[in-house]
Amino acid sequence: MTHAPEILRYAAFTSDPAGGNPAGIVLEADDLDDVAMLRIAGEIGFAETAFISDGAAGPRRVRFFSPHAEVPFCGHATVAGAIAIAEREGTGHVRFSTPVGDVDIETSEVDGALRAAFTSVEPHVEEMPAPVLDALLGLTGIPAEALDERHPPRIAFAGNRHPVLVVADEVYFDRFAFDPAEARALMDEHGWPATITVLHRLPDAGSDEHPGLRFEARNIFPVGAIIEDPATGAAAAAVGGYLRALGAVEPPARVVIRQGRHVGRPSELVVDIPERGGTVVSGTAVPIG
Repeated sequence: MTHAPEILRYAAFTSDPAGGNPAGIVLEADDLDDVAMLRIAGEIGFAETAFISDGAAGPRRVRFFSPHAEVPFCGHATVAGAIAIAEREGTGHVRFSTPVGDVDIETSEVDGALRAAFTSVEPHVEEMPAPVLDALLGLTGIPAEALDERHPPRIAFAGNRHPVLVVADEVYFDRFAFDPAEARALMDEHGWPATITVLHRLPDAGSDEHPGLRFEARNIFPVGAIIEDPATGAAAAAVGGYLRALGAVEPPARVVIRQGRHVGRPSELVVDIPERGGTVVSGTAVPIG
């Protein structure tokens, strides 16, 4: 007789349990089938839940489920899952075998807090067809002239395909709204399993701790009661690949992305962009409750 799996809850990309992006974590999930994983993800109700094998024979097999469906990759649940493992087994290297390929994570303790950094699969960037851009602008009500000419619309991949819009006008960035059912239909039509990423480039040049470009992000993600994602590691990885492909940064470069302000769960994601290969996304995570 198998025992009921332990369900953990963490907030990722924050040091505050009331901030960041909540993730469900199920360790030793080897005996769970697809139906059970989807059911548990629905009961937890977070944007994603990670189901992690025990990893005794090599990389830990990981699958990610939203309450709606399986998601190929989830960055915030990867960070939360790696930190949950580090709390139990100590810091160091862990490898997750995900549906999009192996993902390497390094965990460490910095100033008394556990931190995880994952390296994405190889990013790539596609042109955004004009009808798709028109549909996104129609969904959000953002006029084309409000977009940032320095960062043209693209579809970026680093585990999931994310359409990326960068809005120059802060007013439109803060005030845009959308119909969740229309957003879900558009995402399903184009096979976007995760989020629609909308960015605003912040005017300052960063800090001594995090020099370089800084962005604020809003990630459209209509799943059940969730409409907007508070912190999206997969999208942050894709944005790193997007910036490198467009020549907007000179690698190696570091970019900081703030997210979650608009849904009352502020977060911070640090993206390190190497000259080639996967982008590295790092942050903290803490247990909830």
